[in-house]
Amino acid sequence: MKKKWWHNSVVYQIYPKSFCDSNNDGIGDLNGIISKLDYLKNLGIDVIWLSPVYKSPNDDNGYDISDYYDIMDEFGTMEDMDRLLKEANNRNIKILMDLVVNHTSSEHKWFKEAIKNKDSKYRDYYIFRKPLDGDVPNGLESCFGGSAWERDETSNEYYLHLFSKKQPDLNWENPNMRKEIYNMMNFWINKGIAGFRMDVIDLIGKDIDKEITGNGPKLHTLIKEMNRETFGDKNLLTVGETWGVTPDIAKLYSNPNGDELSMVFQFEHIGLDEIKGKSKWDLANLDFVELKKVFSKWQAELEGCGWNSLFWNNHDLPRIVSRWGNDKGEYRKLSAKMLATILHMQKGTPYIYQGEEIGMTNVKFDSIEDYKDIETLNMYKERIDKGYDRNDIMNSIYVKSRDNARTPMQWSKEQNGGFTKGIPWIRVNENYKDINVDEALRDKDSVFYHYKALINLRKENDVIIYGTYNCIDINHKAIYSYVRELNGIKFLVVANFYDKIEKFILPQNIHYDKCQLILSNYKDSNNIPNEIVLRPYEALIYKLI
Repeated sequence: MKKKWWHNSVVYQIYPKSFCDSNNDGIGDLNGIISKLDYLKNLGIDVIWLSPVYKSPNDDNGYDISDYYDIMDEFGTMEDMDRLLKEANNRNIKILMDLVVNHTSSEHKWFKEAIKNKDSKYRDYYIFRKPLDGDVPNGLESCFGGSAWERDETSNEYYLHLFSKKQPDLNWENPNMRKEIYNMMNFWINKGIAGFRMDVIDLIGKDIDKEITGNGPKLHTLIKEMNRETFGDKNLLTVGETWGVTPDIAKLYSNPNGDELSMVFQFEHIGLDEIKGKSKWDLANLDFVELKKVFSKWQAELEGCGWNSLFWNNHDLPRIVSRWGNDKGEYRKLSAKMLATILHMQKGTPYIYQGEEIGMTNVKFDSIEDYKDIETLNMYKERIDKGYDRNDIMNSIYVKSRDNARTPMQWSKEQNGGFTKGIPWIRVNENYKDINVDEALRDKDSVFYHYKALINLRKENDVIIYGTYNCIDINHKAIYSYVRELNGIKFLVVANFYDKIEKFILPQNIHYDKCQLILSNYKDSNNIPNEIVLRPYEALIYKLI
């Protein structure tokens, strides 16, 4: 496989609204990010994925864009954006912009014109349909609940919105609309960004009449065109958010020909704690063996013919230490390090979500009034109306709400976790006095320094980047172990996923002459991997030669 710069890079996602507030208005901003670049440089990351900072009325926290060429007022100005690019570049940190082009805000000038004048060229920039028997055109539903169709009172037609009704879907069958999107992308490329994370990009090839939304028939033709017209010849990192992707489809996206994307986010592992066939709010216990099988499948299927993205968290997902680790007491740090170890030692590009590197946890607000996420609030209302028990609803929110990831970054034990001296737009998690960056930097055994060590290991060892992956005893109920191998060098990863003592025996077919314990989340781990009694959440990395 031809080597690319992003193969040995580590990406750090920033959710600007919750990262750092420089002007004390309660909302994070670009200058706040600039003030923390040295912290990120210390961690060792190479790329910042910036969640949307474009002009937006914030119906869906910036994923409803009203002007792609301007910056959200609360975040700063285009001059601040230029300074962020410059200051990051001075520290050898690249910036990845969030590309949201399945839809715009209903306050975008294109949509305003489309609504105002049925004969406007912008009408066909969106998807309008006549009523069917006096009702919605078909049965498509919004990801945020209810019908995906909203009636336009002026024309008595309906427009499509797969998300909020204030996020009308763009019509990707219109070549003029596509050209405007490509012009916008090239504007940002010319500013010096390093690429794009592409929001719900698998939806742009939709076939509305057949009610096909994800992975539609024209999707890859459109991606190839986008590649040719914008980033294809510029050595940029592009990663697509593709919820319904399979390994075979992922190979199309991330094929070594480079005519589509660098990689995609696949979410197969993300749904393993949900009742099959129901929503993400209907909780089930994690099938740990299935988790290993999913990871191992993606490692095997994309070997030599694609590239994996590796992630536990993002702005839409709960905190992993609360979800599949143990966020209580001494086990919080141990389980956070264990989870980091089994992910970062796989083949692919790792993504760290802000606060993950200090082991930030889910939040439990007593009142639904403290939650801000539109998806969470819609679900709460729908289930209350249907007669669900409030305690059950709140429990689902405590586990799965997107606001778990969106509470402010915890920098210190000062008021509001050092995020702001004002009133934060959403409440800070009350555990900020114990879990914060200052504390993590003082504690040499912290989650932060474990992440830093994993990042350094990746940069110093090609076997972690390009080596083969082989899972050991995939059906074991508690231990995740695998070998990465390249040119006679092996890295053995052994991790206890739970809080009970487990015994690991090295298979006889794994041979070595020399052995070195490279990294552990305990201070006194066994130096020899042949037979190990693994303590709760113990995670070990050995180098075998």
